[in-house]
Amino acid sequence: MALGSGVAHGADEILGWDTSNFRIGGYVRAWTSFNLQNPPETPEDDRWDPSMVRGSLMLDADLKTGPLYWKAIGRADAEYKTDYLERLEDQNQAATPGGPGSDLTDTYNQGELREFYFDYSATDRVRFRVGKQQVVWGETDFFRAMDVVHGFDYRWRSFLEPESDELRKPLILVDTTIDIPEAGGSLQLLLRPGLDRDKDIGNTYDLFGGRWALQPNKGIDFLAPGLLTTNHDHSDGDADDPTGGVRWSGFAGGIGYSIAYLKTFNNDPVVNSAFAPYKEAPEGTLGDFIHPEIDLFGVTLNGYVPSIDSVLSTEIVYTKDAAFNVGTNFFGGALPGFGGIKKKDVLQTMVRLDKNLNLQSLLGTQRPSFFSVQVFDKWIQSYDRDDDIVELVGFGAPIKEHTTLLTAILGLNYKNDSINPMLAVGTDLSNGGGFVIPSVEFVMGDSWRLRAEADLFFHDGQKEPGEIERDTHLFGGFANNNQLLFRLTRQF
Repeated sequence: MALGSGVAHGADEILGWDTSNFRIGGYVRAWTSFNLQNPPETPEDDRWDPSMVRGSLMLDADLKTGPLYWKAIGRADAEYKTDYLERLEDQNQAATPGGPGSDLTDTYNQGELREFYFDYSATDRVRFRVGKQQVVWGETDFFRAMDVVHGFDYRWRSFLEPESDELRKPLILVDTTIDIPEAGGSLQLLLRPGLDRDKDIGNTYDLFGGRWALQPNKGIDFLAPGLLTTNHDHSDGDADDPTGGVRWSGFAGGIGYSIAYLKTFNNDPVVNSAFAPYKEAPEGTLGDFIHPEIDLFGVTLNGYVPSIDSVLSTEIVYTKDAAFNVGTNFFGGALPGFGGIKKKDVLQTMVRLDKNLNLQSLLGTQRPSFFSVQVFDKWIQSYDRDDDIVELVGFGAPIKEHTTLLTAILGLNYKNDSINPMLAVGTDLSNGGGFVIPSVEFVMGDSWRLRAEADLFFHDGQKEPGEIERDTHLFGGFANNNQLLFRLTRQF
């Protein structure tokens, strides 16, 4: 049946357009999470209250037009305002009105074209990918040293969403790859022209008093007018400045390796304090969050070791002029970290072992189980305790010369991989604390996936509301924030 003048016939043609080179897929996904503990910031008992009721629609489209291959990925997210969120919102409006914490669902809701780029092969050796995209460098999982081309959006789920692609913030890039088989590798040239939105730079955290604000900051919106602002135009961290890098990746003697240089932004923001301005006065009454530019030099190695039947990986990254906040006792301990900014070179190393374990007879699994353990160390160069660097802005604990973290993952498979339990654990070997995340994913046919997960944190110190403290390190900020989560996905 003809649909109109000049319309071609056939299953691969619609309205005269050849659809044989077009594909679209995606998912519909829903999350529900519940508080397993009572956060002390609110007057009510919040245990067992829903902390998140969220839905997402993601569309992923591919199109081939002549020599160009196009990719577009869009995602829309919407949340239901639970009673718990409404209580946090009310506290924000009462104490720090006018900021993003005054309308939490508006902060969590978003719709965007996450990726939109084209691939073009100029020759059989030279390829270009141009547009908004994600580029992954490095070997690390939970704690990243080399994978800092992009920032991550940790506002709505912290670091817990298992797919990093869902949290990574895509950028407009020109990614050029040149294959050089004579040397056994390829050269990647990465240019970010500086055309992105300001908010696409660096990591974004819950600084507005939402469900993932570090204790005791739930219900306190630090981004409210008159407190702190986010400044992406600072002279030492202007989001409009072009950045980029170069990486050589190769394979030699059974070892995969890469050597890279990257100019980017300090992924974690630091405070340009109004009491000790760095290079220029801040706009906020207390200060500005900024992302100073940094230079990274990195090496990665990975290879199979027959004697232990495992794959070993390592990542070594030297960061020049990483920015830190100082002042563990600033303003009598009421504003730790607001004593200024100090820059230090940092050496980060990671060693990881990946191995298949034969647990069939012990646990009844259907096939060998995946096991991975990773040790990550952050070493501040020319460390001097008198520098008075804080580990976390707003918390009084000083950072140590070495911060060493250990993580491990064990994945099991049952019933032809239709039931897949997993256990992820991590601990801060330098300061104490960590997490335990047991989960199970049910695979139901080709389209449906159900994930159940518990996010459990332990710590050696925590900050109570109004407290002056000196012992809250990374995982202490997650105190009283254990969660039970269910995630249902329909792929298409």
